[in-house]
Amino acid sequence: MNQPLPKRDDPFQRGATALLLVDMQRIWLEPGLDPAHPERGPDHEFYRRTANETIPNQVRLLRAARASGVEVLHTIIQSLTEDGRDRSLDHKLTPIHVPPSLPEGRPVEPLAPRENEVLLPKTSSGVFNSTSIDYILRNLGVRNLIVAGIMTDQCVDMAVRDAADRGYLVTCVRDACAAETKERHDTALGAFGGYCWVTDTATVLQRLEALGAAR
Repeated sequence: MNQPLPKRDDPFQRGATALLLVDMQRIWLEPGLDPAHPERGPDHEFYRRTANETIPNQVRLLRAARASGVEVLHTIIQSLTEDGRDRSLDHKLTPIHVPPSLPEGRPVEPLAPRENEVLLPKTSSGVFNSTSIDYILRNLGVRNLIVAGIMTDQCVDMAVRDAADRGYLVTCVRDACAAETKERHDTALGAFGGYCWVTDTATVLQRLEALGAAR
């Protein structure tokens, strides 16, 4: 007899849930560090949103995930070589190059990985295309993947779609993501929303706390 299909918004499964934070790096989140936008000040719309909403909400998610025993993975845009010769063609053409020795390439301090958490450097928009994340998630027994990060319409979008195509039940935390503008953020959520459950930080926190209570 065939088993009923799961729903994207089914409760998270204990021992099968992971939180993925996408590209929350100093170089993109601290004013004056992004080589593509050196003129931006702290009052720029993107920096205001990430400082006041995206990062604080991710801190709450991260704290709850750790407390409930949920696996935590971080992705960063970073070349494997100092000269970036291993980068994707797209990153060479853009150009995007974050060498491994660059301190600004690390996640912002409130979201810094703890010992024993997975940190995956990538040189493409899609983490499933240029890292072993699929192999790692399957080794960890993950089925439910919670995604938050930047940019909503680029690397977050790719993570959501690719994870869904590979059979994961994906949750995108809309108020823990950000794009260049709110319009781009909202448009992206509307475009890839069919591949995942789009919800907010408060709802995900309740789910994570329920997992922790069941331990």
